Amino acid sequence: MDKTTIALEAISKETVDLESIPVEEVFEKLKCTTNGLSSDEVQQRLSVFGYNKLEEKKESKILKFLGFMWNPLSWVMEAAAIMAISLAHGGGEGIDYHDFIGILTLLIINSTISFIEENNAGNAAAALMARLAPKAKSALTGESLPVTKCPGDGVYSGSTCKQGEIEAVVIATGVHTFFGKAAHLVESTTHVGHFQKVLTAIGNFCICSIAIGMVVEIIVIYGIQKREYRVGIDNLLVLLIGGIPIAMPTVLSVTMAIGSHRLSQQARAGITEVHFLPFNPTDKRTALTYLDSAGKMHRASKGAPEQILNLAWNKSDIAKKVHTIIDKFAERGLRSLAVARQEVPAGTKDSPGGPWEFVGLLPLFDPPRHDSAETIRRALDLGVGVKMITGDQLAIAKETGRRLGMGSNMYPSSSLLGENKDGEIGVLPIDELIENADGFAGVFPEHKFEIVKRLQAKKHIVGMTGDGVNDAPALKIADIGIAVADSTDAARSASDIVLTEPGLSVIISAVLTSRAIFQRMKNYTIYAVSITIRIVMGFMLLTCFWKFNFPPFMVLIIAILNDGTIMTISKDRVKPSPIPDSWKLSEIFATGIVIGAYLAIMTVVFFWGAYETNFFTKHFHVHSLQKSDYNISDENIAKELNGQLASAVYLQVSTISQALIFVTRSRSWSFTERPGLLLVIAFVIAQLMATVVSATATWGFAGISKIGWKWTGAIWIYNIVTYMLLDPIKFAVRYALSGRAWSLVYNQRTAMTTQKDFGKEAREAAWAAEQRTLHGLQSAESKIFSEKHTFRDISIMAEEARRRAEIARLRELHTLKGKVESFARLKGLDIDVNPHYTV
Repeated sequence: MDKTTIALEAISKETVDLESIPVEEVFEKLKCTTNGLSSDEVQQRLSVFGYNKLEEKKESKILKFLGFMWNPLSWVMEAAAIMAISLAHGGGEGIDYHDFIGILTLLIINSTISFIEENNAGNAAAALMARLAPKAKSALTGESLPVTKCPGDGVYSGSTCKQGEIEAVVIATGVHTFFGKAAHLVESTTHVGHFQKVLTAIGNFCICSIAIGMVVEIIVIYGIQKREYRVGIDNLLVLLIGGIPIAMPTVLSVTMAIGSHRLSQQARAGITEVHFLPFNPTDKRTALTYLDSAGKMHRASKGAPEQILNLAWNKSDIAKKVHTIIDKFAERGLRSLAVARQEVPAGTKDSPGGPWEFVGLLPLFDPPRHDSAETIRRALDLGVGVKMITGDQLAIAKETGRRLGMGSNMYPSSSLLGENKDGEIGVLPIDELIENADGFAGVFPEHKFEIVKRLQAKKHIVGMTGDGVNDAPALKIADIGIAVADSTDAARSASDIVLTEPGLSVIISAVLTSRAIFQRMKNYTIYAVSITIRIVMGFMLLTCFWKFNFPPFMVLIIAILNDGTIMTISKDRVKPSPIPDSWKLSEIFATGIVIGAYLAIMTVVFFWGAYETNFFTKHFHVHSLQKSDYNISDENIAKELNGQLASAVYLQVSTISQALIFVTRSRSWSFTERPGLLLVIAFVIAQLMATVVSATATWGFAGISKIGWKWTGAIWIYNIVTYMLLDPIKFAVRYALSGRAWSLVYNQRTAMTTQKDFGKEAREAAWAAEQRTLHGLQSAESKIFSEKHTFRDISIMAEEARRRAEIARLRELHTLKGKVESFARLKGLDIDVNPHYTV
């Protein structure tokens, strides 16, 4: 290895900071000259540094499809399939092909639905991304003002040169660049989502429940009852197939995919774009031809004021006024953009149109987005805390926060990751500082990344908006990353949501949509846990106490019909929670265990009533299934009786299990909240099929015999009575857990606060007290929080303080003006300071 290669190896390991040393030393370290590189030198550097590109990962659709079969719940079903094909033979019976094929069919159906829905959601997102045209902006810092560069300064390759020419030496390529490091930080982030943790916890609970039931059955069947091998395998298969909520990953992923797809279809209504003329440096303007809601064609143009003014039909009348306004804007450091419009009576995009009407001038600055204040207000009302993380200076951040009504409790980034990192700022530790601050200024990518991580460590669900490469790492690690309109590809790739229109108001739509999605998923998880408990506990008790053998194939039929019905919950009609909700696993497990146990007990009571007593025969006039009426020592008679009992138990379990979803989906009485039409139709069809099978089907391979229509009617009546007690049990569990029927009210959990109205009143009161004290007024702190003062009183005090603060600010400007004029006179400068404010 020659000296050049050794030197370049040191550079590749970043032992030298090339950006901070003089240009002459850069050439020396890189072993090159201003004449460039030869072909051999290029190849040598490629072997050391690699190509100037980033690795692009491509996902195989086949592997993605198979991935839906690779999770703990699917593993259990796959284990059941292996049991059915390899272990379920003996006692003179062959291999259990029916159960094996049925289990594989169920797995393939669930995986296919998940794959199709997620693929559709991905295609919708791709279609939206394709509509996003790149705009001229600083992708690196997110700021819009140009920066002057002198010889020796570093220039990023992603920057745009506004004017002038430069010759530069490349000091980093590929993964060694700022862009590459940011992208590498994104890819190296292996953040396990909160939802994935919840899904894992629920799956583990179900698997553990099934494992306990199987251990009990093995001990009882083989150890105590000394029953045949094949009988034990069949009963174990019943628990495996019926207890696993195999559709859970599918239902939850489909619910989120459909919600995402619906959100992606929300678009601006009222106009239809016909033709767009992009910006032309010669004309210095852009134009849009469009149709309004009435079908009339219009054309609008924006661009340099002089160019737009030349279009106007009344230029001579308005030119002086326009130039005056432009000058006023310029005195305040604002550039101007002009807008004009015209009618297009001919109705074609190429027609010249009518006379141009000058609409007005727009001052150009870098203010908050047009709907930010309203979005922040609505977010706070929904219990979502908002923090500003910006690369601007601290003074600008505080002023922006004041304009947006989100507070001015801002800190510089040095207080976060400077010398005081992991120390205390004043009286607050770093974590509390981040949690209580309204925002941070002068931040870099590592600051944003650290802020998100620390908030997540404090058990907050964190969402973040961003648009530049510098935002990508934090967007990736955040629970919800949101790339705003015109964001860079890196920001879009790292985000969960990509906004296609300017503004942030769609975030509120995303919040409400996500809460509706969450409500559907929560409804289903309670249902899934309940069904697991009822299957495991119910069939385990029947097997242990009565040696009842329920056919595994019929459990498979229950699972298939249930899955078909439950899939429709992804489009169910739900009401979003008014405040932030969370995955309270203790509530989900407790509700599921109690309801599941109740349903299992009701199945046991039903079996006891049919098998041990003449209750159903006496009251419903059905033929007897009581064991005392049969000679069960005769194998054929015992098999027929077991087949009829299996049909009866199948219908009882199937109907009440599916009806449970109407209870878990509602906050109050289930009959007062109208479900989605698809859910009702799916339930009716599935249970009509189950009723027909029980009444008329005698399937030897499945081990069932028909029971007739009278028995099916009696079972429906029994299940209706059972259903009537489900709502009171649901309320009782929620009261026991929370003291109130609606568990959201129990915790009063909101983002960053647990105060009434999400801390809004307290924030207003504290701000009012601060402003009054600041301007020499008597503090009202002792009275602000008393019961005698309403929110209106606090608002009035805050408004009075705001006015005094504005007057004080204008006085400071007046004083500053005087100091500037005095300094100018001392230096012999001739300047004229024009005040643009009034008191």
